[in-house]
Amino acid sequence: MSTPFPFTAVVGQDDLRLALLLNAVSPAVGGVLVRGEKGTAKSTAVRALSALMPEVDVVSGCRFSCDPDSPDPGCPDGPHAPGAFASRAARMVELPVGASEDRLVGALDIERALAEGVKAFEPGLLADAHRGILYVDEVNLLHDHLVDLLLDAAAMGASYVEREGVSVRHAARFLLVGTMNPEEGELRPQLLDRFGLTVEVAASREPDQRVEVVRRRLAYDDDPAAFAARWADEEAAVRARIVAARELLPSVRLGDGALRQIAATCAAFEVDGMRADIVMARTATALAAWAGRTDVLAEDVRQAALLALPHRRRRNPFDAPGLDEDKLDETLEEFGGQDGPANDGDGDDDPDPGPGGGPGGQPEPDDAPQGDGDAAARPEAGEGGEPRPSGGAGEQSPARSAEPFRTKVLSVPGLGQGAAGRRSRARTEHGRTTGARRPRGALTKLHLAATVQAAAPHQRARGRRGPGLVVRRDDLRQATREGREGNLVLFVVDASGSMAARQRMSAVKGAVLSLLLDAYQRRDKVGLVTFRGSAADVALPPTSSVDAAAVRLESLPTGGRTPLAAGLLRAHEVLRVERLRDPARRALVVVVTDGRATGGPEPVALAGRAARLFAAEGTASVVVDCESGPVRLGLAGQLAGELGGTAVTLDELRADSIAGLVKDVQGSRRAA
Repeated sequence: MSTPFPFTAVVGQDDLRLALLLNAVSPAVGGVLVRGEKGTAKSTAVRALSALMPEVDVVSGCRFSCDPDSPDPGCPDGPHAPGAFASRAARMVELPVGASEDRLVGALDIERALAEGVKAFEPGLLADAHRGILYVDEVNLLHDHLVDLLLDAAAMGASYVEREGVSVRHAARFLLVGTMNPEEGELRPQLLDRFGLTVEVAASREPDQRVEVVRRRLAYDDDPAAFAARWADEEAAVRARIVAARELLPSVRLGDGALRQIAATCAAFEVDGMRADIVMARTATALAAWAGRTDVLAEDVRQAALLALPHRRRRNPFDAPGLDEDKLDETLEEFGGQDGPANDGDGDDDPDPGPGGGPGGQPEPDDAPQGDGDAAARPEAGEGGEPRPSGGAGEQSPARSAEPFRTKVLSVPGLGQGAAGRRSRARTEHGRTTGARRPRGALTKLHLAATVQAAAPHQRARGRRGPGLVVRRDDLRQATREGREGNLVLFVVDASGSMAARQRMSAVKGAVLSLLLDAYQRRDKVGLVTFRGSAADVALPPTSSVDAAAVRLESLPTGGRTPLAAGLLRAHEVLRVERLRDPARRALVVVVTDGRATGGPEPVALAGRAARLFAAEGTASVVVDCESGPVRLGLAGQLAGELGGTAVTLDELRADSIAGLVKDVQGSRRAA
């Protein structure tokens, strides 16, 4: 077994370490979601925490880690005889992004269940993680149905496995920790809410601290055992402090004053539901226990708010994370209450998060995605992320987007088999049952009627004597199901001078932003190609981060000629490369243009030939017709015909606010 990097040797990241330690003290806090750019010690800190967790006593031979003092009465390995137990280190179980449902919750032998009435159950990762840590790296990339199972188990403290009327239940209480890079896509808001705390991490910009990170990492890589030995005393001290805080936790008093501050803070920041209040209360109590106190102070409430609320106040993926600390301080002061300790703090008794410093300054809100998503500081990004020069001929400054709205559903025709999502019809593991087939590999979804129908003709030949059905493996039938898949939605946006009327471009951006929000809700990947002047650029390669696309869209300037053919050819190349990477994911091309093509020899004919490439390959496409004014040329409709797709106007996207803006543009032109 490899030697983990010591928890106390992690440089900086005070908030991350504090959040993990609070959950180690009180697992009822509900886990931690760690958000941040790549290479910021997210995974290192989580894996290092397992070495600090106190040992657990388990019933000898129990595959579900039952506590010998209070064994689970419904344990599949029970009932347990008293007295036989063993001590072992708390486990840290990692859930791979590509894990199957059976790997997570466990597998039930359906053949034995039908033929013998025996609940033969093979435990999954949830059973392995009971009374330990369950770690999900890149939790935002986990399939939705796995996330639902995972968070249901975390909320209920138990896992249920149901297969055609056969049910197995076992305890599953664990410390849930997820890490994610926001550039690769967000979690749904209702899933964000199920994590108790969230922490935003970023690499330090201080040269001295970065030097120390590199020095420690190189020393660890050269000799992990020797490096760990240097930090053994610090590790032992933190481990002992966790044990002491756990013992003190039941004695901590959460007074009415602190409760009033918690309730007022949650109300002031308009968080949904009551889970935030409960998590804040548990976090503040754990902070007091970690500091060795039996009373909750106002500083504990403030720190709890900074950890428990930022991810609960986001209403859509384009909202910036973080919390207004001035507003937080005003609320805590206004609703200070009269219950003693919650108002006694004067700022000099901050709770100690453990080795490496106090609570420290909160990381700056990650208002714009880093790396590929960081377009806020440049007017336009070219292919490969290189900035394009601004101030070209005819270029105008970026127009702000109109407010997003709910769009009509755009989907890819036919039946796909891509990654699970919510847009187009597809063969999936989850959805409505449409038929049955022989299983290829392990049976995951039994079609009971088809299985019985296959076994019934052979009962006499198999010597059936009793009421039970004699079932062989060849009789088993896998249910085929139809659900929804996520697609690659590639936006091809005309940013030329013909689109440059400011109110009109604002309306167009609002429409694209609305479609991006729809793509987020339907679990799509998105990409962005823009064209203007004499060329087309890949403003954003295909990604799961719709907020990165929104940032690029917001900073998009307009002006110049309309190289429509170049935009279509660049989009075609993007799709060709993406098919090699992800051949099962079908594409939907959304071209946002008025249909005009200018610049170069025969621009209209060249655009038509480029469009027919998509039609020849059967690529689904939609043209959003942005033409306005009393005289309409219908060029966008002609383009849709060449693409083999459909054309919709801004009005047909069900955009009342956008329609109003377009009418305003028409009225202003007539008045002029």
